[in-house]
Amino acid sequence: MGQLYALLCLVLNLYSLALFAWVILSWVRISSTHPLAKLQLMLDRIIYPVILPIRRVIPPVRIGGAAIDLSVILVFILIRVIC
Repeated sequence: MGQLYALLCLVLNLYSLALFAWVILSWVRISSTHPLAKLQLMLDRIIYPVILPIRRVIPPVRIGGAAIDLSVILVFILIRVIC
């Protein structure tokens, strides 16, 4: 049982690193020919299936011209609570 929990925490910690990279890359415009475009596409495929259902329930909060995506914050919190 302890090994399974350790494996789960490892996977969730790797996912949180991928989520952090996805957030950072979302702040930068990357052309489709740039080498980071493939990384961004891979991260989109990993992150969106988790984030989109949460966004349907909790949409981003608008503050002036910016928006805070609470779904990403919620996923980070859930990962920390589990591990």
